[in-house]
Parts: sequence; C-alpha cells; structure tokens
Amino acid sequence: MSETSPHPTGTAFTCPRCGSETTDEYYGPCTDCRQILRAEQGGEARSVTTADYEPKMNVTPNAVATKD
Repeated sequence: MSETSPHPTGTAFTCPRCGSETTDEYYGPCTDCRQILRAEQGGEARSVTTADYEPKMNVTPNAVATKD
C-alpha cells in the first residue's frame, strides 16, 4: 500500500473454501465462492419485534439513587 493509494492492492493466497489460488484485498473466500455463499445462505431482511424490557420484581433500586 502506498501513500497515494488508500486501499490495499491485493495479496495472493489460497481460498480457504475451494483451495484455488486467488488475489484479493482481504483474506477470505474467493469471488466465486462469495457468490455461491450469497446465493445459498443469503436471505431477505426481516423486521424483528421484541417485547419491552421489564425488570424482575426481585430487583431492588440502587440505594444511592433512592437516598433521601
């Protein structure tokens, strides 16, 4: 990486998934494996609703906060 280039240029390594030689900026699956993984494992984003937090009844307030 040079001072004029803000991004790494790439490093040659073996793909940990398929074992083929690849060159990429960061270590991980090669481009073909990433496409396959997105197709197999990718899914639609969904909205998740959770109940509001309610403390247990056995929890006592902080003694300093309730000091008169």
